[in-house]
Amino acid sequence: MKKIIIGSKNPAKITAVQNGFSTEACEFISLDIPSGVNNQPFSDEETIQGAINRAIGALNQGNGDIGIGLEGGVQETSFGLVLCNWGALATQGMEPLIAGGARFLLPEEVAVRLRAGEELGPVMDDYAKKKNVRKHEGAVGIFTNGVVNRVDMFTHVTSLLIGQFNYYANMKEL
Repeated sequence: MKKIIIGSKNPAKITAVQNGFSTEACEFISLDIPSGVNNQPFSDEETIQGAINRAIGALNQGNGDIGIGLEGGVQETSFGLVLCNWGALATQGMEPLIAGGARFLLPEEVAVRLRAGEELGPVMDDYAKKKNVRKHEGAVGIFTNGVVNRVDMFTHVTSLLIGQFNYYANMKEL
């Protein structure tokens, strides 16, 4: 049985990883692993680095077979500020794998607050008049009217990571 260490205590991220590995017999452990980046990552590079830091930290601290790090951030574009999300998978003897997911343009009234230094989670709580949006539907759930939620988004990223991992594991066996 694989021991999967999740570098977060966020319920949406935990569920996403469990969903991604649903066809395998796994033990899941979630640890509060710091991202090592700003609370509000403001580029793909910073968001990727946060995911990698969480994955490696999870693997090392949890003494598991696989460490998974998931990180949400934003990226400035010529069209405005877009939400981005990245994941990383770490295992012994291999460079961390990365994968990204859905992107969409944030409303300017949210973007202005993020550019001023606020973090998306609290901004979304205020914007949506809800508590803990980041632990439930996420900004993606609010702005897609529930068609896609944070669990869906991070499950997709986790599936991309697992697919890459299985590909490279199979290549080594050939």
